[in-house]
Amino acid sequence: MTFSPIGAWAIYKRELMRAFRTAFQSILAPVLLVSLYFIVFGSAIGSRMPAIDGVEYAAFIIPGLLMLTLLAETTSNSSFGIYMPRFTGTIYELLSAPIGVAETLIGFVGAAATKSLILAAIILTTATFFVEYEIKYPAFALGYIMLVAASFSLFGFILGIWADSFEKLGIIPQLILTPLTFLGGTFYSLDMLPEPWDTLALFNPIAFLVSGLRWTFYGTADVAIGVSLGLTLGFLAVCVAIIAFIFKTGWRLRE
Repeated sequence: MTFSPIGAWAIYKRELMRAFRTAFQSILAPVLLVSLYFIVFGSAIGSRMPAIDGVEYAAFIIPGLLMLTLLAETTSNSSFGIYMPRFTGTIYELLSAPIGVAETLIGFVGAAATKSLILAAIILTTATFFVEYEIKYPAFALGYIMLVAASFSLFGFILGIWADSFEKLGIIPQLILTPLTFLGGTFYSLDMLPEPWDTLALFNPIAFLVSGLRWTFYGTADVAIGVSLGLTLGFLAVCVAIIAFIFKTGWRLRE
C-alpha cells in the first residue's frame, strides 16, 4: 500500500478541529493554570528566592512549567483521540479505510503535537507578562519541544488503545506523569536536593526532560543535554515499535 498524504491530512484536520471545538478545556484551562503557578511561585515566592545558576527564579521555572503542561496535555489529547473511535465503534471505519499505519500515526500524533506547540507558544507568551526571559538556543528549544510532543503523543496513542474505560485514560497522566514532573525539578534544581534525594531524583525519567528543555533556555542543566536527548529519542523509538506491534497484531483494535 502506497503512502496516502490525503488520508493523513484528513485525520490530522479532524483531530485538530476537535481541539478547537473544546478550546477552553484543551487550551485555555492549562494556560490559566500555568498563570496561577506564575503568580504564586513566580511572583509571591520567587521574589524571596535567590537566583539559581544565575537565572531569576521566576524565569527558572518556565521550562519546568512548560514541560508539566506539555506532557499532560499531549498525552491526554492523543489518548482521547484514539480512545473515542474505539469507544463509539468508528475505529472499524478507520481500519477498513485504504490508509496505513504511517498515515494514521501522522494524522493523530501530528494533530496532538500541533496542539501542544500552540499551547507552548501561548504559555511562553503568557510568561512575558510575569517575568523577563530570553531563550538562549531558540532553534534547539523548538526542536526539543517538538521531539517531546511527538514522543508523548505516541505514548498517549498507546495509552488510548490500552485503556478500556475513561477512568484508565486519566490514571497515567494524573497519577504518574504529573507527580513525576513535579518531582523532576520543575520548581528547583536537582543540585539543591540533599543526599540521597539528589541521586534518587535521577531515577525519575521526567527529570531528564525538564533538564534538557531548561538547557535550551539558559544553557544550564542538571543532566548533560546529550543524555536527555538520547533518552528522549530512545523513548520515541520504543513507542514507535510498540505501535507497529499493535497494528500488526490488532491488539485492542479489533476487539
